[in-house]
Amino acid sequence: MGEFTALLQIEHGIIQAPMAGGAVTPQLVAAVSQYGGLGSLASGYVQPEKMRQQIRQVKQLTSRPFQVNVFVPEPISETKTEDVSFWTDRLPVIQEAQMIPREEELWKDYEQKINILQEEEVPAVSFTFACPNEQTIHHLKQKGIFLIGTATTKKEALLLEEKGMDAIVLQGSEAGGHRGTFLPSKGDALQGLFCLISDVKSVCHIPLIAAGGITDRTTMKAALALGADAVQIGTRFLASQESAAADVYKKALLQAEGSETAMTRLFSGKKARGIVNQWMEEERRNEDRVLPYPIQHVWTTPMRKAAAAAGNREQMALWAGQGVGRIHSILTVEEIMHELTQI
Repeated sequence: MGEFTALLQIEHGIIQAPMAGGAVTPQLVAAVSQYGGLGSLASGYVQPEKMRQQIRQVKQLTSRPFQVNVFVPEPISETKTEDVSFWTDRLPVIQEAQMIPREEELWKDYEQKINILQEEEVPAVSFTFACPNEQTIHHLKQKGIFLIGTATTKKEALLLEEKGMDAIVLQGSEAGGHRGTFLPSKGDALQGLFCLISDVKSVCHIPLIAAGGITDRTTMKAALALGADAVQIGTRFLASQESAAADVYKKALLQAEGSETAMTRLFSGKKARGIVNQWMEEERRNEDRVLPYPIQHVWTTPMRKAAAAAGNREQMALWAGQGVGRIHSILTVEEIMHELTQI
């Protein structure tokens, strides 16, 4: 942990996961950094100038290091006409959905964000869903920005190290939210965190950040004992006072057991782990008809927003990791960090 914390000039090797969708506020990010960890802004689903505003808000709240996470665009897969018609007829309030972004629009958004990150000289940037190209890596490193990749397999970790990442988040299958898988695999790329750490530690030589199912000091110590240099924690920080997650979402986090989560593509078109609810159970049989990301994500957004506004957890995406069963109260970030770091 010493090398990693020294590189980023933070007190504790604890990263708050960059969870896109609105739950992560500048206040949450700044608080994690202020108490010695690395707070993380999520730029996914946020317009470039909004991201700039959030970066400046964090800077006003703390002088300590933080990171910004960026989704690397992927090719949009073709859709079957019958599947498009199926979900058009099936999804509630789909008429309120925004236009599906074209691939070139996603790349323009990404490039604008990369430029802003350089202009704002953020301390660290992490990437999900792919590895950035050599030009992007070069430009960010010229600004002295620390770069973090996301891997779910040894093959992905080796590629990220080869391309010049300074550290790698190893996302175990226990993790809540979207899978960061980006390379083809013979299996399902759902390797548990402890096996993943062991596999990658033997071949990679840059700091490794363990993510997935870590909610308390016990699980954090276990990941570090296996060779991780730091940990990334998401679900525990969702259940914080500084989190902007809806009250019904936070209540679901306190009530759920780890065995009540499952992987699904239903909400976004990408594999993601969340608390099983009525909509997931009803539509489970239609997983093979799910539209590719970001189409499914855009089309289910009105349903999810309406459900959150109505306090209806049964049609929300309740992203959570398998460690959710160990969360029993809504705490401040200060209290969470104290629990994680007390000797």
